[in-house]
Amino acid sequence: PQLARSPCALVAMTRVRNESLILGDTLDHIGHFADAIVAYDDASDDRTLEILRSHSKVAFIIRNSEWLPGIPERLEAETRHRGLLLSLIRDRFAADWCFCFDADERYVGDISAYIRQAQTTDIDGVRIQLFDAYMTPDDHLPYHHDRPLLNFRRMFGPERRDILMLWRNRPSVHFTGLDRREPCGVHRTVTQFHCQHYGKAISEAQWESTCDYYVNHFPEDPYGRKWRARKGHAIHLTSDFGRPLCAWGPHLFDSAVPIG
Repeated sequence: PQLARSPCALVAMTRVRNESLILGDTLDHIGHFADAIVAYDDASDDRTLEILRSHSKVAFIIRNSEWLPGIPERLEAETRHRGLLLSLIRDRFAADWCFCFDADERYVGDISAYIRQAQTTDIDGVRIQLFDAYMTPDDHLPYHHDRPLLNFRRMFGPERRDILMLWRNRPSVHFTGLDRREPCGVHRTVTQFHCQHYGKAISEAQWESTCDYYVNHFPEDPYGRKWRARKGHAIHLTSDFGRPLCAWGPHLFDSAVPIG
């Protein structure tokens, strides 16, 4: 017989690989507003799986035992893994909302309060404004796991991506296609909250590793060419798009340039 599904206001989902440096802080951060977390561990060979298993908010883990490095596999995995997590949420939880996050993101805003207020609205999903953090000549020491990642860097690029991260758990929502962060089937959206993205700002070593990852495992156009040119340029005076960096706050938000 099917197990009774746990009622939850919000269940968060993530796919991770070798994120042990920041994962503990990530799960604590998400745990402030999520009732439960489900994760896909993509064949990590560090302490990622151990950290997932030990966190009180992580309810289920899908573990992949073999990491496939080919370009077709990487493009397909980005979407398929998130689809599996969404199916898991529907099987195991009676969740009102789903939230899709990456380990290197930190969110600013009262998501819990919004979820409570949104019960009486007709909004289907929320796009969150994401800004890239950058290492600069006077702020490039590597991140250490014993401190919060939120506000770790001072400067951010003005480029803003409005990413659909939060949506009502409805049958019409699904993941399809290649290399998809966002689900399909979410129609009425608003833009709320801000996100500090640290994919380019953990350390100089991780910057080089990120460049190599996209060069070696993703198509040359648009990924390989762009990230090959970025190798050796972890420290920034301007953003990767040539615009002045801004401190986190109102000036950054007022100067934002929507992209993507």
